[in-house]
Amino acid sequence: MRHAIPLVSALFAATPAFAGYNLVKEYSGADFFKGWDFYGNFDNLTNGDVTWVDQATATSSKLAYVNDAGHAIVKVDDTSFVPFNEKRNSVRVSTQDYFPVGSVVVFDATHLPFGCSVWPSFWMKGIDWPKGGEIDIFEGVNKMTANQMALHTQPGCSLSSSAKQTGKVGETDCSSGTGCTVSETQANSYGDAFASAGGGVWAMQLESSGISIWFWTRKDVPDSVTNANTTIDPSSWGTPSASFASSSCDINKFFGPQQMVIDITLCGDWAGVPSEYQATCGGDGTQSVCYVDNVINNGTNYADAYFEISSIKAFSTDSSVLVASVSAGQTVIATASPGAASSVNGAAGSMRGMMGVVASAALATFSWVLL
Repeated sequence: MRHAIPLVSALFAATPAFAGYNLVKEYSGADFFKGWDFYGNFDNLTNGDVTWVDQATATSSKLAYVNDAGHAIVKVDDTSFVPFNEKRNSVRVSTQDYFPVGSVVVFDATHLPFGCSVWPSFWMKGIDWPKGGEIDIFEGVNKMTANQMALHTQPGCSLSSSAKQTGKVGETDCSSGTGCTVSETQANSYGDAFASAGGGVWAMQLESSGISIWFWTRKDVPDSVTNANTTIDPSSWGTPSASFASSSCDINKFFGPQQMVIDITLCGDWAGVPSEYQATCGGDGTQSVCYVDNVINNGTNYADAYFEISSIKAFSTDSSVLVASVSAGQTVIATASPGAASSVNGAAGSMRGMMGVVASAALATFSWVLL
């Protein structure tokens, strides 16, 4: 999730040649929200004008539910009257499972939140965020017309990039406020156009050789993605929308096991920046215009501020997912199935590098150390 004004660029590189990813987790249907934690606090992360409610509140007020089509809805409160100086209710959920290097995640949605003041994202983060890396698969603000993808890391990770529009080549420091960002060049990746096209699908591949993100508008989704129920193979997908090669960034060092996050905030450190807000929503250029013109009073501005998600699937070259727990002041990462676990420093919070997979097909245990 972004914390600064984005630098719009497009990155392209060769697709990592890996296959044989097996389904390890699927979030869909009536059980979609099983395995997610609700934040249950005001937005103290990006200074947005929302309270991310707990699961009981989200369920009772229908801010998080499964509709008659079997799709998950995650939305902003669009019915309540919000007095001045108060926040509007919304939702942030995070998976209880973590997915290691050697994974592919497929996100299928028919509607994405959009509108003035709206800042939604589907992203992934390391256990001790911002350490452990961040991968923004879908993110936008206000009335942007194209999705923005990004990587954020600790200092020391720079990624080569080339802009499709200009042909310029450069290297970006992914620890900067804007991170390593990519603007989608295909049509229908955000806003009303996305919904009108019947939605679309993203796939993210996390490998030691790099990180790649593909996007397909609904009519162009490959059969190999649509029919991926047990395995998936990215090798036939062609050039990704964004590809971050590892030539100047050790992926295993800067990206730990990744947790999925879905959230919607309002205004805040990106959508609420006066220049960003004015770019697509106008206003008088003041710091308060985003909040005053949208968040307070009735919620009619938020009729389109919702996710409608068909499914999210995670595939891995391993057969397990990772779970986190705290024991004796340390955060422990372990496979979901029985096996040995190794710890990271939960107090200082620095889980940074995968040292390798223990050679045991039965346990498939990952060892992590502080770097």
